Amino acid sequence: MRRLFPVTHQTADSGSGPAPGADGTDREWSLAELASAYAYPERDAGGAGVWLRANMVSTLDGAAQHDGRSQPISSAADMRIFGTLRALADVVVVGAETVRREGYRPARARAEFAALREAAGQGPAPAIAVVSAGLELDFSLPLFTSPLVPTLILTGAAAAPDRIAAARKAGARVVIAGEGAGVDPARAVRALAELGHTRLLTEGGPRLLGQLTAAGVLDELCLTVSPMLTAGDAQRIAGGPSVAVPHRFELVSLLEEEGFLFSRYRQV
Repeated sequence: MRRLFPVTHQTADSGSGPAPGADGTDREWSLAELASAYAYPERDAGGAGVWLRANMVSTLDGAAQHDGRSQPISSAADMRIFGTLRALADVVVVGAETVRREGYRPARARAEFAALREAAGQGPAPAIAVVSAGLELDFSLPLFTSPLVPTLILTGAAAAPDRIAAARKAGARVVIAGEGAGVDPARAVRALAELGHTRLLTEGGPRLLGQLTAAGVLDELCLTVSPMLTAGDAQRIAGGPSVAVPHRFELVSLLEEEGFLFSRYRQV
């Protein structure tokens, strides 16, 4: 992987070699280097401050999925960064439809990041927080019955009581983050922060990312640009109503491997 901004040269796969960019040649990134490159901003002296980043992948023609899933447009390096971003997060926020389509499972503990998470005061793995208005979820799945960290469900106050009861019976923790049936994005962020989750990561899908964007609560976007064309009518990375004024983001870093671009943008 060649790092294009700032200009040095590295790769995304682990291995040995000189310090990044030390001799001007390409070399492999270690997981520790990736964790440093994607570290969350430092919190203030009082420990306050919530940071929400999104991690998405898109083809050259703007498709966020192929045949309903993101895996066909991904790569090994993309999945390596995917795993690193998860390892840095307190909680992974994801929409119910994405949970169903992608077959979500509980986040796993990874020995490579154990010391880093312990030093940051984090548990062994991030929690998964599912955003769902109707709670039409299969609560018999491992995501709910056997996670390392209890799965959270973000829903509205008007959600069906029987579905809330089913979620709780399965072991999930239900968090009310909206007055009606749906979830208010800003309230969801506050609710997670109140639970001690300040390093937030969302993996979409497009509908959820669109809602977070419209609410102005997204701080950072990690976008993989896949060197593929799919045509068709696949969703973009963010859907839903457009915002009144486009939100401006600035480029923080850009990496490349085998035509895949790994960009990182922060809201201005």
